[in-house]
Amino acid sequence: MISKRKIFYKTHGTCSKFIELESDENNVISHVNFIGGCNGNLQGLGKLVTGMKLQDVKMKLDGIRCGDKKTSCPEQLCRAIEELEKQV
Repeated sequence: MISKRKIFYKTHGTCSKFIELESDENNVISHVNFIGGCNGNLQGLGKLVTGMKLQDVKMKLDGIRCGDKKTSCPEQLCRAIEELEKQV
């Protein structure tokens, strides 16, 4: 039986408002959906990271900024991953 973890994360400081994130028991992303924000770009980001390990996504995306903002949707995905990792 495959054990999945899910989170519905409220973003901070971005145009997107929420991130739906799901991973399997091997810490591989199985689903990502951004609510709000730049729809095409965020659909693309979701498809790119699906199938990747949580830690690999954090290593690649953490620290990315959007314009003058102190964060970005990719960085907020890293924050959602951190919250997901706290689940037992």
